[in-house]
Amino acid sequence: MPSFRVTIAIGSLRPGTAPDSVLPTAADAAAELTVVEASDISIVAGEPRITVRFEAEAAELATQIGDAVVSAVSAVAEPRRWSVTQRVGGRWEPLGPAR
Repeated sequence: MPSFRVTIAIGSLRPGTAPDSVLPTAADAAAELTVVEASDISIVAGEPRITVRFEAEAAELATQIGDAVVSAVSAVAEPRRWSVTQRVGGRWEPLGPAR
């Protein structure tokens, strides 16, 4: 099954949100819809970014899963930008423009 990932740049947290709850929120949202392969948080240019890698049968479904993850994250933090990419060979290729 093809592998996809959603990467979200995180802005401010919603009031009452613990910083360590954002990544599990994202991974749990994806897990409700598909198999989650991995999840991670990194700091890029001083900005936190979360990544959730998951399986999907097609790019359209992967985009819908990515949107669901962003929606879940928006309840606990500000998603500044995000993108959904697909693993092709040794590279991650965008499914569309970053939002």
